[in-house]
Amino acid sequence: METFAGDFSTLWTLNQRPPIEHLTWDWWWWLVMLDDDEHPMAGKQLMVLWSTKENDHVHINDVEWKPKGTPGFDDQGAIQIDGMVCAWWFDGSVMHDEIIAKVCDMVVLPSNHASWPGEEGQGGGAVVPLLEGDCSMGMLPDRSQFWLNLDLAHEAVQSIQLKMTPWNPAMSTAREATATYLGSLGYDILRLHGTKVSGTIDGEEVNGTAYFQKVCVQAPSVPWYWGVLHFSDGSYLDWFLPHLSTTILSRDHREWKRRDVSHIAVSQGGLFHDAVHGRSERFKRVRVEKDRQDNNLPRFHVKLKNGRTTIDVTVKAVARAYWDFHQPTRGGIWSHLTYNEYPLEVESLTITDEHGVRREAMYDWIRGNAEHSWGLLH
Repeated sequence: METFAGDFSTLWTLNQRPPIEHLTWDWWWWLVMLDDDEHPMAGKQLMVLWSTKENDHVHINDVEWKPKGTPGFDDQGAIQIDGMVCAWWFDGSVMHDEIIAKVCDMVVLPSNHASWPGEEGQGGGAVVPLLEGDCSMGMLPDRSQFWLNLDLAHEAVQSIQLKMTPWNPAMSTAREATATYLGSLGYDILRLHGTKVSGTIDGEEVNGTAYFQKVCVQAPSVPWYWGVLHFSDGSYLDWFLPHLSTTILSRDHREWKRRDVSHIAVSQGGLFHDAVHGRSERFKRVRVEKDRQDNNLPRFHVKLKNGRTTIDVTVKAVARAYWDFHQPTRGGIWSHLTYNEYPLEVESLTITDEHGVRREAMYDWIRGNAEHSWGLLH
């Protein structure tokens, strides 16, 4: 592939649904997984989030954010938003949480805008925080690559300059998912399941893969499990399990909850892009179980099954980053959400289908990340 494929028409837009106070939440999100000779199983990882929220007051970790209001638009599609840019960096052994967490104005600029620098085009665009350093991300008008730049004042990392290029058609074709629950409640997601990555971090060359999504959520979110794995042969696996649990009442960010012992799935979903057999498989039977490691981080046991293929995978969290959200709701009550992200190491994998059995030793590497949330933000 020389260019990214699919429909990117919503990538640089907002307000596809009429915004709802306290609920509307938009973000662009990159998860980058890099080669690491010292820690080849987990690799190094970077997460960057550019977001805006229809809310007048939010606490995110130790940052107080008071968004100024609904995004503003001009007649060519440019958007000005009061947002936040947030990121964490896992160096292969240590998680550096919040290498940046800044409230700032941002400009979202499509590449067909008159102010776009250089040649205009359809499909490209950028999200540009108005900060002293460059913390932008965007896609070239010819769709040949994305870029991601971070100029930081952090002791662990100061300069990140990455470019993302297409991997294969299954991974690097934009795909949309949308759901409406009641009225304008629901979500819209545009994602790329995988890209190749190259660039520099503090002047040293890096290579790896990345996952991208642009999301609008307009509904209270119940706790969820989510995970993604990239395979050395170009395969991809994810799972998603929103669920009901007593953790919906949790109001702190401690690593492990005694009450977190059972859940009832609201829905189940999974996707496997199988590079070996050139097919994509969806799963509606997904089970996620977990146990606690000695470091209080989880180990996830995931099983996905359809009529042809069964996948059993056990992954352990090697580090944790979290974002702790508090916001006032009606009646002066504060709601809470803790959102956890875990770089993963695959302990075991079994893929069984009509062609036989595959195991983790058959791949040069398998890298991924998992999410687990608790609380209820509304």
